[in-house]
Amino acid sequence: MQAITVRDRDVGLAGMSMTDMPYPHAAENDVIVRVHAAGFTPGELDWPATWTDRAGRDRAPSVPGHELSGVVAELGYGTTGLSVGQRVFGLADWARNGTLAEYTAVEARNLAPLPADIDHTVAAALPISGLTAWQGLFDHGRLTTGQTVLIHGAAGGVGSIAVQLAREAGARVIGTGRASGRDRALALGVDTFIDLETDRLEDAGDVDLVFDVIGGDILDRSAALVRPGGTLVTIIMPPKVQPKDGRAIFFVVEPDRVRLADLATRLRDGRLKPFVGAVRPLAEAPSAFAPGKRPPGKTIIRVTED
Repeated sequence: MQAITVRDRDVGLAGMSMTDMPYPHAAENDVIVRVHAAGFTPGELDWPATWTDRAGRDRAPSVPGHELSGVVAELGYGTTGLSVGQRVFGLADWARNGTLAEYTAVEARNLAPLPADIDHTVAAALPISGLTAWQGLFDHGRLTTGQTVLIHGAAGGVGSIAVQLAREAGARVIGTGRASGRDRALALGVDTFIDLETDRLEDAGDVDLVFDVIGGDILDRSAALVRPGGTLVTIIMPPKVQPKDGRAIFFVVEPDRVRLADLATRLRDGRLKPFVGAVRPLAEAPSAFAPGKRPPGKTIIRVTED
């Protein structure tokens, strides 16, 4: 099969290429998915799990990408809940070969059924952004109706999903970002938008929850905005500054089949819209990883035509 692989951590992107790889093996409770569309995170080549398995052993050449939408091609021993030929989407394991390949092995519990009327390229944009937004707002942030949440990067992949979920939950939403994202954030329903390049973050006032996807100085300054009993949640790094009389939480997104199915229902009903940007073929995945100016939205790699 054809796959995008990375071979040498020291050379990073320069070692990324299209490669002939063996067809994957379906371990117990796995499924083999024929990948139709895949998503990736630009910083994956810096992740230790891209280069080593859970035992710390080198696994290069490895296949990046961890979001996928496709069709079940094969079931591993003991796999239940899915069937061959079924449309699915979900999140691949961090420390195994990923989704920028024609076929990939995934634990069945990491996948959810995909309704027939949802396009694979849209579904592939949802697993990381959707699960991260949900877990950050509700599992860790405990957001409830009537509270105020400040969402950094409100026009981005994770932030835009978080805005939509928070609004549906009945929260007041303050969004931040660059000026170029203002119109999109307002269209999604933020009550107030703060331009981090020209406005004072401190003017946001007290909030019940800060959801951070930026880190650095913005994360440090956000702690002072959390009112007593509130929460600062970030996906970037463990916070160095703690809110006074509040909580600070760093987390890494986890697979969740039930929540994926719920997000798919919201997507199908028109209550949730992932921010899909460019859609590129598998052969162009290396250039999609390249640093520099990237198009707005999440870049999706189309692996197999429907």
